[in-house]
Amino acid sequence: MKTHWIALTALTLLAACGGGGGGSSPDPTPLPPSSQLRLNLSPAVDGSVALVATVDGVPSRDLSFQWSQVSGPAVNIANPRSPMAAFEAPQATLYEFQLTITDTQGNVIQAPVDISTTESVAATRIRGDQVVPSGGRVSMRLGRSGDRNQPLQNISWQQESGPGISDMDNSDPELLTFTAPVVTQDTLIRISASASDNGQNVGDNAYVLVTTEPSPVSGALFDSPLTRVIAWNSDSPWADALGRCVYSTQLASSAPCSIETLPLLGQSHPNPTVDQVMERVVVSHPWMGDAFKSFLELRDTHGDFRRLLGAVTAVVISSDVRPSFYWVATGAIYLDPSDLWQSPWQMATINEDPDFRSGFGSDLSFLLPWRYVKGNSYASVYYPPYLEISRSLGALEPDLASLLYHELAHANDFFPSTTWDSINTSTLLQAFYQRSEQNALISDHLTRDLPLQSSEMKALADVQFRGSKATTLQKSYQPDDITAFFSGDRANDDYSYSTSREDLAMLFEEAMMMHRYEIRRDVAVTDLPEQVTASNITVDWGQRGRIGETAILPRLDLVLTELMPSLNANELISGLPSPTQMRSGESWAQNLTLEDATSAPRVQAMPSLLSPKEGRHRHLGKAPDWKVENN
Repeated sequence: MKTHWIALTALTLLAACGGGGGGSSPDPTPLPPSSQLRLNLSPAVDGSVALVATVDGVPSRDLSFQWSQVSGPAVNIANPRSPMAAFEAPQATLYEFQLTITDTQGNVIQAPVDISTTESVAATRIRGDQVVPSGGRVSMRLGRSGDRNQPLQNISWQQESGPGISDMDNSDPELLTFTAPVVTQDTLIRISASASDNGQNVGDNAYVLVTTEPSPVSGALFDSPLTRVIAWNSDSPWADALGRCVYSTQLASSAPCSIETLPLLGQSHPNPTVDQVMERVVVSHPWMGDAFKSFLELRDTHGDFRRLLGAVTAVVISSDVRPSFYWVATGAIYLDPSDLWQSPWQMATINEDPDFRSGFGSDLSFLLPWRYVKGNSYASVYYPPYLEISRSLGALEPDLASLLYHELAHANDFFPSTTWDSINTSTLLQAFYQRSEQNALISDHLTRDLPLQSSEMKALADVQFRGSKATTLQKSYQPDDITAFFSGDRANDDYSYSTSREDLAMLFEEAMMMHRYEIRRDVAVTDLPEQVTASNITVDWGQRGRIGETAILPRLDLVLTELMPSLNANELISGLPSPTQMRSGESWAQNLTLEDATSAPRVQAMPSLLSPKEGRHRHLGKAPDWKVENN
């Protein structure tokens, strides 16, 4: 390994210039023998720091970065493996770092980087210095630290430098979203915000490094800009395959990676350890992998998730994944990190770009809300992104566990453990087509033997979850109509009608949440007023723990027996309580307390200042049969 030591005697600004779209990616550019390292230091007056490193003539996509703190009060670098080291300084003092840059041939530059701050972090400032791909989506939030619940006033956002942004949107005044300009070289953009906070004028600057990326190949599986990801464990024997095979615009649908290149985890390790799982984890920010590992080590007490993860090739956790999904074309699950953050600085790295699909079904006259409850309390709550509050693993567990049970149900529906030794195709996609043509998926068995009956609910699912236009008849349906369609059928959720794959996943998710956590799921039919709150929607019909409905139990038995044979399906089903009926005519909020609900201690109480986490359309999006999504 060749090493070049660079002593920085002068700091120069990274040139901010844009341009038209780029072509195909050339071969990786190595470090020249006499490389010049350049740093851009953001003004560090208020303690919010962004250090950007570049090497003349070498795009950052061809380099690996590692920032390490040498001295000063400990800071949390948002992504120490990117060209930008963004952090918030807790004290006004000197901070020293070591920067290591490596090219694809193993050449290395190492350099010390020092910066002094004159103030600690301001209470009001932009959270979200970040690196994004050319043409990618960006979100930046004007944060309020601590318990500052008072909204800021007179907020104004401005672009101060860099190629022009054409679609800046601050419909939510404290949140700015936009599309990064298309650039031909790595380019720095500076954004400013000003506001009034209790009569005091406040303001801040933030930085976005827009990076050049290779154009998508013809027929790319991912044909839009992607946030850069890396193998969480850089020493993983699968690191190179992960980089090419699960989250790249260079992966063509006509040539997915072979099973030999990246097999299912269970094909390599039928009973994987946490460390073996982590060899398959890909992240945009290292903290995401750290959090996922902690969850598996400390909260997967029954080993459910490790066993279920045998049916995937990889776990991708990236700031731009929204909603979460499973894709058989790669064999991976893709997780939205909003269910993993524990600290405010981690939350600030997650893209908040609104999901346009949240408006599906808005012209209907009813709503089917849902929630998970523990006793007569919410099992999880919504944390407003403007409040900078930490949370424990226990606090995030209900949301993350339900998400994992759902996504891993998809993976194990497609490739249950009984198939791992008999897959004889070169790719997983070919194996899926082979099984699908034979109607061999577990969800195929469910639909064949115990199908759902309501044609009305199936048609409405196209409107609610695929964005189809509602017919005049569908617009005329009132809550009592939906109650008649849904309550007498044998689905546990309206999302079950979207596809047979989601039907299976919803059954498994709800059953496992009750079995492992004693958390029950509420589902109801209500009206749909213009402004929806828990207190102003009225329940026409609803149940707590619908998974225990007698008509549903044979369907659940089929799913559990085939999907996770290590479970005792009979024991699980016999332990499910009968559903509790909601009170018609009362609000959704009033129906939180039901007479026969019992409390249990495992999930800790949530801070009282936070509002409950409601579910309207948890599962969103149109996808081919071999790609299944949920939010």
